[in-house]
Amino acid sequence: MGYFLYPLGAMLLWAGNVIVSKLSATTIAPSAITFYRLVLALAVMTPFVIRPLLRNWHHVRPQLAKLGFLGFLSMSFYQSLSYLAAHSTTATNMAIVTALAPLLTLLWSVVLLREPPTLGMLVGGLLSLAGLVYLIGQGHPSQLLDGGMHLGDILMLIASASYGLYSVLLRRWHVAVLPAQSTYVQAWAALITMIPMLAMVPAGQAQLNAATVPLVLYAGLGASIVLPILWIQGIRHLGPNRCSMFINVLPVMTAAIAVVLLGEQLHTFHVIGGGVALVGVFIAQRWQRPLPGFGGVEDSDEVPA
Repeated sequence: MGYFLYPLGAMLLWAGNVIVSKLSATTIAPSAITFYRLVLALAVMTPFVIRPLLRNWHHVRPQLAKLGFLGFLSMSFYQSLSYLAAHSTTATNMAIVTALAPLLTLLWSVVLLREPPTLGMLVGGLLSLAGLVYLIGQGHPSQLLDGGMHLGDILMLIASASYGLYSVLLRRWHVAVLPAQSTYVQAWAALITMIPMLAMVPAGQAQLNAATVPLVLYAGLGASIVLPILWIQGIRHLGPNRCSMFINVLPVMTAAIAVVLLGEQLHTFHVIGGGVALVGVFIAQRWQRPLPGFGGVEDSDEVPA
């Protein structure tokens, strides 16, 4: 029973990272906090990873291009968009849209892995779309026709789609590199891509001070190092499919923390829209019957990290 604490702990840290994203919106530029968290994570990882990596360099070198693109998707593009999204949407909305990542991963797998679409994808996808429209329309979907979606919600949806693409490419490419070394190389690639972005940030928005250092510490240590360790341990003991179900608690944890720390209000449209969207994700993952005219489909091992 204690093994369930691993994915639960990972989701708690992920919820905390969403809160950090909101707090950083008024204190530091998205590019700056993304850059600093990567620097911190690499500084901590280097003493443990660099020697094994150098010994295994002949296996790693042919995979550098793939690892570089994976690092850009997951650690640079995704993180920067999530920090940017925090400027114009709530932490609760961010968490709910993030929880759609497993569904988006399944959709990417149809396109890139040629996996047959299932009834679960169709029904779950429509349910999730309906829930998302209800959520973003704040209980009045017709408002979207008048005012459109909030920029932050759009950015968070793009970020989740990019993470879904990362998950599918990770599976498709079968990069034969040890996880710690793969993460380390990806982090370096992401850091390199962030350098020109940081150079364009005004000096006043990239400062490390009493307000920004705690945010960078949490993002660089808690979210970048401890969270993946807990998630990997959960997968090891419970399996990827069981662990993937825990992402449904991310919006609940985030909303609870946001109400206490950020003073956000939990509305009925959060519960209804978010609940319908998450039910859709669950159906898409569990209902594996193929659509008429398509072949069978195997259970996916892809899970959010």
